[in-house]
Amino acid sequence: MTLTATPYDLEIEGMTCASCAARIEKRLNRMEGVSASVNYATEKAHVEVAPGLDVDDLIAEVARTGYSAALPRTETPDRTDPAYRLLRLRLIVAVALAVPVIALAMAEPLQFPGWQWASLILATPVVTWAAWPFHRATVLNARHRAVTMDTLISVGVSAAYLWSLYALFFGTAGMWGMTHPFRFAIERGDGLGSIYLEVAAGVTMFLLLGRFLEQRSKRRAGAALRALGQLGAKDVAIVRDGREERVPLDRLVVGDVFVVRPGEKIATDGVVADGASAVDASMLTGESVPVEVRPGDAVIGATVNVGGRLRVTATRIGADTQLARMAAMVEEAQSGKADAQRLADRLSSVFVPLVFVAAAVTLVAWLLAGGGTAAAFTAAVAVLIIACPCALGLATPMALLVGTGRGAQLGVLIKGPEVLESTRRVDTIVLDKTGTVTSGRMTLIDITPAADEDPMEVLRLAAAVEDASEHPIAQAVVRGATERIGELPTATDFRSIRGRGVTGVVDSHAVIAGRPSLLAEWGLHLDSALAAAFEAAENDGRTAVAVAWDGRVRGILVVADQVRAGSAEAIAALRGLGLRPVLLTGDNERAALQVAEGVGIDRVRAGVLPEGKVAEIVALQGEGRVVAMVGDGVNDAAALAQTDLGIAMGSGTDAAIEASDLTLVRADLWGAVDAIRLARRTLGTIRGNLFWALAYNVAAIPLAALGLLNPMLAGAAMAFSSVFVVLNSLRLRRFRSAAPALRS
Repeated sequence: MTLTATPYDLEIEGMTCASCAARIEKRLNRMEGVSASVNYATEKAHVEVAPGLDVDDLIAEVARTGYSAALPRTETPDRTDPAYRLLRLRLIVAVALAVPVIALAMAEPLQFPGWQWASLILATPVVTWAAWPFHRATVLNARHRAVTMDTLISVGVSAAYLWSLYALFFGTAGMWGMTHPFRFAIERGDGLGSIYLEVAAGVTMFLLLGRFLEQRSKRRAGAALRALGQLGAKDVAIVRDGREERVPLDRLVVGDVFVVRPGEKIATDGVVADGASAVDASMLTGESVPVEVRPGDAVIGATVNVGGRLRVTATRIGADTQLARMAAMVEEAQSGKADAQRLADRLSSVFVPLVFVAAAVTLVAWLLAGGGTAAAFTAAVAVLIIACPCALGLATPMALLVGTGRGAQLGVLIKGPEVLESTRRVDTIVLDKTGTVTSGRMTLIDITPAADEDPMEVLRLAAAVEDASEHPIAQAVVRGATERIGELPTATDFRSIRGRGVTGVVDSHAVIAGRPSLLAEWGLHLDSALAAAFEAAENDGRTAVAVAWDGRVRGILVVADQVRAGSAEAIAALRGLGLRPVLLTGDNERAALQVAEGVGIDRVRAGVLPEGKVAEIVALQGEGRVVAMVGDGVNDAAALAQTDLGIAMGSGTDAAIEASDLTLVRADLWGAVDAIRLARRTLGTIRGNLFWALAYNVAAIPLAALGLLNPMLAGAAMAFSSVFVVLNSLRLRRFRSAAPALRS
């Protein structure tokens, strides 16, 4: 597959079991320049195509395999889907007709004269019309010289029905007044005196019930992904030429300014140009507390403006928005395959032919042992029915479908199923400091005034002159002043001295704010108290700004990149998962040690350049550690790609997100805790599903072959093994976040 390969996602119709998916995948992969992965649970194929082929070639190849394919529909199928409704109707008819047949066969007192002929009348529509999906799939597969799980079902049901017809018309089973009791195990007897209409009708009913529950559960499991696609706004109020115009969302372009009123959804990703408000992002991040936004803050499309009026400049539209990328990542993860799933697919592809061999051996062995034709036939049919490995084919994709959907609801995006295997082995987690452990935004945290000075006046004049600067430290001072004081005066004669500070005139005062060296050029020096405060702040890894006016130093402002709320608790939770945290940062050592001490990290690597971060990861791996990393910047992208498990903050850069395996929509470390917990829980569910699916077949086939299992009960057990896998996977929907604010 070349780098210029074109990816396509196709919806596949007609698949009835995991063997169908394996056949389509094998057929597509035989095409030159095609790499395909077919997922039975999502009923989709992800295909990458080399130049020279297009989607029509793929659809035609799927059709030649006996199925149909199409590009994804804009409308998501739901319970009104005709195929779903037809399956439900077949189940209703099968239940209504099969239950009396089973009752007559199992309860000898109910066997009135001619009951066997009444059973035939009731069972025939079940075996023909209700079971038609199995028969149709068998015929289609036979045309391509293939056998699938449907073949097992169709042959087993047909054999039981045709044997019963033969016994009724040419044997003694059709005699008026004939009765026979139901047995759980198989007994020797006259084959022409026994009918198995309850087996044919009962197996069809149970299998249709299993398939119906399976389809309904798959729809429920995919609800999170469908909900993502329905979150966005439908139209937007664009500001053009000074006028507001409400237009469909598809007419919005990057750079447009649009208005968001209280209660409205934000139409697309952008930056606040004007206004202040609170934004409810709970549908994307799981956080219930609205986030305050002001001019310059980024906002995400589909979140809800719950406060004031905003004017937003669009920065991303369509498929580039965070919402669209979330949906694409979730769907990509659900379409992929973990190593466990590939193993299950290989087992399914060879399992069906082996079952036919086992059924034939069972038939011959019973006949040679003198067990009688009826007992031999019954045991062989029981083997065919009990062996159907539908549960094996569903074990991995169902758990992945539910797990990734639940992750999306909690703001955790798993890029692919192979990530699940990585989380199990990780023992070390490297944390970038800025933007990961800390907020990544400087904040005013302290004001130390000189003797007899008003701290608010120190802040007011300093912020007024800093307001003209774009420097992060200056903006931190301005934000702090705006929150504490409100509107600021305007500075004149502003001048910025690169790396040292700013000067200006505010309310007739000549104000200087910056490093002590800048103030010294004006003959201004910090007194002993202010000098001690300045040095203490610098020693703690914080940034101090000296403020002076009218020939005197008036105070010290201290700003710092604050540790995110909950980072210490989240790091403790990571330790509880068996991970050793390591702090990795390009910042100075004093600042790094200050943060590490505050959050409980004992291993720190400071002053590290981007290429140095990769070297640090390689060094940890050289110690035999399996390393995960959480980062958010361009300078983290290479390191994220090097790690065994890369975790990117969704608030970070595109480069970091693309290089990662997991993306956290929530900008806090609790998201990393949830990501690892959910990935491990999903992997555990997959293993449990595979164990029970394999154990079921290993245990049940010998029982059926030895005649210890009636075919009808075998059919019920087989159907409910698939239902068990589905229900076990749905338990992942109850996964709860470890974050205190999100526990519910």
